[in-house]
Amino acid sequence: MEPVYNIPLKFRKMENLHIVFWLFKDVAWCMIWRPLGMIMIVPTLIISIIIAWRTRHLISELCHNLAITVWITANSYWMISEFLQFDTMPLFGMFTFKHLAMIPFSIGICLLGYYYIIWKPRHKDELETM
Repeated sequence: MEPVYNIPLKFRKMENLHIVFWLFKDVAWCMIWRPLGMIMIVPTLIISIIIAWRTRHLISELCHNLAITVWITANSYWMISEFLQFDTMPLFGMFTFKHLAMIPFSIGICLLGYYYIIWKPRHKDELETM
């Protein structure tokens, strides 16, 4: 029989609420509703951190949830830089302040790279969700 990965209902409800907050944040960004967008960063980021913490016992879940957390961080910084109009200000060379979002985006890529290239091939027999 195939192993089953169960998510407690209260965790699943939190994950679903997380999606609602994330969508409100991005809609506010798209519509340039600055106060709502900036406020929605807080619950979106906090819930993503809680989800990552709760899934820490499964490396596959932890790596993906941490990647989501740094993605939201990068996305939120980018939104703030546009809202406060410093996104196009020169940082150095051809780079602007918006490009600083590449730091957390890159961390997310490294986390997933670690999981798929290093951890997963070395732990083929361990329970995972991906």
